[in-house]
Amino acid sequence: MDISMQSEHFRLTRIGIFYDGNYFRHVSDYYNYHHKRKARISIEGLHKFIRKEVATRERTDPAYCQIVDAHYFRGRLSAGEAQNRDVLFRERSFEDVLINEGVTTHFLPMGPSGEKGIDVWFSLEAFELAIYKRFSVSVLVTGDGDFVPLARKLNTLGTRVMLLAWDFEYTDQNGIQKATRTSQALIDEVTYPVMMADIIDDRSRIRDATTMNLFLRKPVPRPSGTGEPSDTNMRGEGEVVSLKDGYGFIEPTGGGLNLFFFHSDVENGDFNEIEIGDKLLFKRSKNDKGPCAKHVRKA
Repeated sequence: MDISMQSEHFRLTRIGIFYDGNYFRHVSDYYNYHHKRKARISIEGLHKFIRKEVATRERTDPAYCQIVDAHYFRGRLSAGEAQNRDVLFRERSFEDVLINEGVTTHFLPMGPSGEKGIDVWFSLEAFELAIYKRFSVSVLVTGDGDFVPLARKLNTLGTRVMLLAWDFEYTDQNGIQKATRTSQALIDEVTYPVMMADIIDDRSRIRDATTMNLFLRKPVPRPSGTGEPSDTNMRGEGEVVSLKDGYGFIEPTGGGLNLFFFHSDVENGDFNEIEIGDKLLFKRSKNDKGPCAKHVRKA
């Protein structure tokens, strides 16, 4: 093999990753609360998976596939608009994870109509950085068909586009069946479509280290501190009588209708740490289905 062939063979494959933040959070919530894995997706594990997957698709060694840039885009509630302190803690904790993994965060204020403008910013940054940083492969973590024009523009630069997307179904807090589906137009437009749910649920890969490392092995406990709601501020107490994928029911002490609660209503802990028979404190409320519990935590 001559020098020119060696240089071509060992050329660095430059990877840029772009996260649709709201989409990624939705996917992570699904695996934490509804899927049998009962764990959140690990950013570190996902990046290792991407390097290995790019190496396979590009027919090279993972050592020569390096993530040179990673960006995360999402609309964000202000401190005053967040529902409670626990929501802010979880968001800021995840932002710390992103920063530690070298992911640059991009936030826009969340307006009444949602994440207005964030997809445009995502596309502009992804295209501009592909030009200036000469990515060999741009990885899009999304399922939104609005990014089809971005994929086409990246193709004109000669940048291969890898798509990491998920298809799944689950039952929401109101008992309604929901489905998340990836845009077929986006799948058709990219160079390397990677349907992650199929890989995660593939029984032949269940013991594969790369697949296992896609998930956090243990949730990070919330540290105790000031500002937590005291027992005197809680308006009810009861026992957990039923748990499903992402929701459960509480039998109030003293009788009455069982109260529904959703995973996002749990404070000062994680829904997956709650077991049938646990004593919980809560505030009574109502939703579309009737009486429910909010601001739930262990007694």
